[in-house]
Amino acid sequence: MKQIFIILLVTIFLQAYSQENDSTIVIQSSRGRLSGLVNIQNLNEDYNSLKFEGHWEGIEFGINGFADADYSMYPATDDQFLDNDILRSNVLNLNLLQYSRGIQQVRNNIGLVTGLGLSFKSYHLNSNTTITLDENKLVRPTRLYYDSNQKSKLSLFYLEMPILLELQIPVNHVNNRFYISAGIIGSKRLESHTKIKYRKDGKKDKLKSPGYYSTNDYKLAATLRLGYRSYNLFFSYDLIPLFEDRKGPVLHPWSAGLRLVSF
Repeated sequence: MKQIFIILLVTIFLQAYSQENDSTIVIQSSRGRLSGLVNIQNLNEDYNSLKFEGHWEGIEFGINGFADADYSMYPATDDQFLDNDILRSNVLNLNLLQYSRGIQQVRNNIGLVTGLGLSFKSYHLNSNTTITLDENKLVRPTRLYYDSNQKSKLSLFYLEMPILLELQIPVNHVNNRFYISAGIIGSKRLESHTKIKYRKDGKKDKLKSPGYYSTNDYKLAATLRLGYRSYNLFFSYDLIPLFEDRKGPVLHPWSAGLRLVSF
């Protein structure tokens, strides 16, 4: 019995070893007939030859808003002074550089994506309201009245670098893929300003005031992106408030939109 058991083990080992090193497998059709041979080595080479490509590069456009607002450090008369018109508050992302790397050995539908981009964000405020800093660099609302058609906004310009994990699912064809990616985007503020547009003596004029306005130099945002072919959507939520601690209301910016052009 012991000898039979040893022989059985040796037989199983030899069969497993031969299958592991064999370069072909036999595919049997539903009718029980041999339908052909598939070269495993060539199959692996085909998988490896398909390079993983993420979805970061492109031009994106969307809307901006503020979430989880806290104005508790301000009097009631100044409550919600940065409440913005969402449909007129826009974001333009120019994602210019991308680097992708697959994390699978024989497939190419999961990978990491990073790169560089520029983000222009504007928040359309109440037409008579802008912001200034007092002597303690505290953000204060300021009301200006030029005419009945004036417009006010706060604009910020960022350099961005994402770190994304992306999953791609082939649909009908290996090159037609639905994708979903999630991760974080680190940003460095490059410039910020307020602007008021108005009419004076029947002519258009504007008052642009550059400044940092106690906004954080660096920010970190969580992002979710998904799409299929030419349909691509994005959403991001800032984990770090817009303003420095105790220098302004607590506001967490968010953005949502779609990709207009893919590079």
